[in-house]
Amino acid sequence: MMRRSSSNAEINPAATAGPRLPEAPRSILKGSSMAQLLDREAIECLTHNLALVHPGFDAAGFQRDAHEGLAPLSILRRGEHLARVLRRHLPPVYDDAIAILTRSLTPALSRTEGLGLGVFFYLPHVSFVAVYGLDPAENGGRDPFETSMAAQYELTRRFSAEFSMRPFLIRWPERTLARLLEWTKDPDPHVRRLCSEGARPRLPWAIRIPALIRDPRPVIPILEALRDDPEEYVRRSVANHLGDIAKDHPELAFEICERWVSGASEDRKWLIRHAVRHPAKKGVAAALRLRELAKAAPRVR
Repeated sequence: MMRRSSSNAEINPAATAGPRLPEAPRSILKGSSMAQLLDREAIECLTHNLALVHPGFDAAGFQRDAHEGLAPLSILRRGEHLARVLRRHLPPVYDDAIAILTRSLTPALSRTEGLGLGVFFYLPHVSFVAVYGLDPAENGGRDPFETSMAAQYELTRRFSAEFSMRPFLIRWPERTLARLLEWTKDPDPHVRRLCSEGARPRLPWAIRIPALIRDPRPVIPILEALRDDPEEYVRRSVANHLGDIAKDHPELAFEICERWVSGASEDRKWLIRHAVRHPAKKGVAAALRLRELAKAAPRVR
């Protein structure tokens, strides 16, 4: 599921002359909606950031088109709407448009916890990659895969590319999974988390990945690589991914957890307990047994 984003103190550059993000709450307040995260101030910041790196950018025209039809849309639909507007106001070749979007980014996140909602600002950017980053016809006839992977690498360090990665897993499963397996060794925990979270077969809010629902075995090497990740942020995604697998292939999920529980650290035991929590609540005997095997060690007083 979408991670929590950074606090405004971290993600808003101090110098207003540089790229900036809109002010945003740490959580959605009563009476508010997520859609307000992509409203007037977000569009102003997006315009500002693009104008910094794209001489001749039609700021007034972009803002006019961005606001047209925006009001009734949900946050996900707003992201898609703004991606379409970006397409009209950026160069027609995808490679060139992505180069501008990448230059307009604010600094990468340096934390994974204690976060707010500010970087939902980047939902239009990942929507742009998801919609226009698969078709060579959008890129002057050239394969856009490498450009799209590089863009998602940078975007997930500022927001999350878990939504935009899914069309690539559907269109190019082997080459996309191979890239994600490489990224499990990346020093940035946001990138490592994407390798698990972006490939979850039943990720909430996102399109499902039918091939991985039918057969999740191609993604198991990624989960194996991340099961003992030093960041809880990453291990939690692995646990949730296993939980997704357990919905369609419980025997496979339980078999993986059975292997992992042997010699498991306390962190891995927590991962296993979290992964099987839903079938355990339903009284599934195998899940209850795994939770018993993965009990936390008693604290020493």
